[in-house]
Amino acid sequence: MHHRELFPGLVKLHILYHAGKEPAFGFELMRELGRRGYCLSPGTLYPLLHKLRLTCLLSSKRKNVAGRIRTCCRITSRKRAVPREGTEKARELPAEIHRGAR
Repeated sequence: MHHRELFPGLVKLHILYHAGKEPAFGFELMRELGRRGYCLSPGTLYPLLHKLRLTCLLSSKRKNVAGRIRTCCRITSRKRAVPREGTEKARELPAEIHRGAR
């Protein structure tokens, strides 16, 4: 299995985490994800954001920011537990892998 096949779930957790902290805009998310080693193009990120909105994990609102109309994403209030649950699962994995390596 190629390691990139594991990235989509991690990318979604990053997006939900950031959208839960503050309003998230696509370009800033691309930069933040890039700093974490996920190099996403707009053609990958924006459909992913759209899918997260369709599944009611994100909500979006158009805003005028410095004279430009931008789409701002926030995690939906009833889904705020998703990043926390994902983090808990991510913490379990290294311990499980370590136990299995013995």
